[in-house]
Amino acid sequence: MAVITITRQIAARGDEIAVALAERLNYKFIDRKTIEKKIVELGFSEKKLPKYDERKPGFFANLTKDRDEYLNYLQVAVLDAASQDNVILIGRGAFVILQKLVSLVPLKFYADDSVRVRRLQEEFGIDEKHALAKIAESDTNRKGFHRSFFDVDNDDPRNFLLTVNTGVLSIPTVTTMVEDLVKNHVTPRMSEEGCSMCRNLLKTQRLVNTLIFDYNVNINYLHADVDETGKIITLQGVADSHAVVEHAVTLSAKILPDCVIKSAVSVVQDSKKFHIGFN
Repeated sequence: MAVITITRQIAARGDEIAVALAERLNYKFIDRKTIEKKIVELGFSEKKLPKYDERKPGFFANLTKDRDEYLNYLQVAVLDAASQDNVILIGRGAFVILQKLVSLVPLKFYADDSVRVRRLQEEFGIDEKHALAKIAESDTNRKGFHRSFFDVDNDDPRNFLLTVNTGVLSIPTVTTMVEDLVKNHVTPRMSEEGCSMCRNLLKTQRLVNTLIFDYNVNINYLHADVDETGKIITLQGVADSHAVVEHAVTLSAKILPDCVIKSAVSVVQDSKKFHIGFN
């Protein structure tokens, strides 16, 4: 009926709540390892994964093509998981990737530092200093990850349907709140529309990945928009010649013969220089 995304701070009990919600709602919980496994299966190097997976990329890692490759595979992995419907996804910017779905229920769980310190001390048997260091590192990485890949603030409450202080509310209380929210907010029509849009977004992202990884199409920042019908797809990005754009459109039409392929790709003669300065 819905797709639930969970964004959480370390020691805010996000994973525990996800498990409890999945059991309560009879939803499938797509955990971190499942998404990571899918990204690797799609073609991303397992050795490179730790540089990007819910981490702030280092300066040089942020400039390499591996960064864009990771993002393209990540989007397919998240969209593929969400297309199953009645699922709960945690982290990995899923609330941004799936933001167009009307059936999306994006949640954010947080807690005061004092609560998180106590929980980390109990879990790992560490002192307050090391617990605070863990919190600082995790918060910095998650904020950097969302800013680098999606240009969003993962602490901005406007990005979520519900934000919950888990230092105050218990897991059973939170699961009851979310269950009521899902049942009262997501209608059958919204669910149907959300499923349709998710399938369309997955189709276009797979198209982008095919163009980039199978055909080596040289269009920077390549992505594709799809209309509500799923039949009109518009390519976006930056290329250095009209010939490259025409080639991409022709290939796309062959890959998706039932769709109308349009182009809104910008042509810049010195796209390499443009690529370095473009943000």
